[in-house]
Order: sequence, then structure tokens, then C-alpha cells
Amino acid sequence: MNINQATVRLQRWSGSEHPTFSTITRQMKKEGLRPYMWVNMPNHRYGVRTHGYDKVLYVIEGTLEITLPDSNHRIIMKSGDRVTIPAGVRHGTIVGSSGAKCVEAAVARR
Repeated sequence: MNINQATVRLQRWSGSEHPTFSTITRQMKKEGLRPYMWVNMPNHRYGVRTHGYDKVLYVIEGTLEITLPDSNHRIIMKSGDRVTIPAGVRHGTIVGSSGAKCVEAAVARR
């Protein structure tokens, strides 16, 4: 989907094993990222915001809904799914009914 000339990219988990913190952070580190984990309670909402960096986010457990108000899209993420949100793209987040454990990192500008 195109948003302000930037593309939000979603990759569904395709590994043969269940995604784990270790597996995902190892992959992110291979890409030169510095991941950190966060956990939230069920139904927590993050208001619409932007970042000055590209953001990579994986769901380890639970579900997330990423809302993209400028394009009127939403992305439902489950365990192992990855989204890359370019700098400047407005987005909000709603944690699913069972909570969520996620790993994210900022992509360094070159």
C-alpha cells in the first residue's frame, strides 16, 4: 500500500518452527538492527503518531492491529509477522484481546 510515497511492508511468518524471541532477535541482528522487546496488556491502544526513523516490528506472541489513518487501512498481525513502517507514516496500534509481546528496532539512516 502506498502512503505519502512510502510503503508499509508486511511479511507473514513462514518459518517451520514457532517464532521465538531468540529466533527473531537473531534475524534482526543479522540485519544490523538493535532490537528491544516490549509487552502490553490486552486491548491497549497507542494513539496515532509518526517517527523520524523507519521502524521494524515483529509480533512474538498475541496479536496487533496497526492502523494507517491516512490511507484508511489496517494491518492485523499475529505471531511471527513483521511490519516495516517508514519514517513519517502516521500509524496507531491496538493490542489484541490476549495482549502482545513484540520486538522492534529503528532502522539507521545511511
